Amino acid sequence: MTDVTTPAPTEAVDEIPVALTESAAAKVKELMAREENAEEVALRIAVQPGGCSGMRYALFFDDRKLDGDKSGDVLGVPVRVDKMSSPYLRGTEIDWVDSLQGAGFAINNPNAQSTCACGDSFH
Repeated sequence: MTDVTTPAPTEAVDEIPVALTESAAAKVKELMAREENAEEVALRIAVQPGGCSGMRYALFFDDRKLDGDKSGDVLGVPVRVDKMSSPYLRGTEIDWVDSLQGAGFAINNPNAQSTCACGDSFH
């Protein structure tokens, strides 16, 4: 009998590892419409070193297309995720929350082992 190793499942080449809620998509579309070059930009979602827990999220409009980007349309929003950030963001949901305590994007990342009190960084 021979041992057969099955490789771990991988994402499809263009699969976006992040989901947006309807409210998040609506807010991004509203903000994107204000951009000077709205037709050329996409929402870039990234993970960067920093923050009080080691890694922090970055969401911004970007007209660049980087090698290895995962890109596609999420609820009508063009989204790009770089190849380094993609594994950290797999399964993440981004929501727009507007409450008495404030408004902003809430990020629910099942890969985060811990988060800081501000909610902007994770480990």
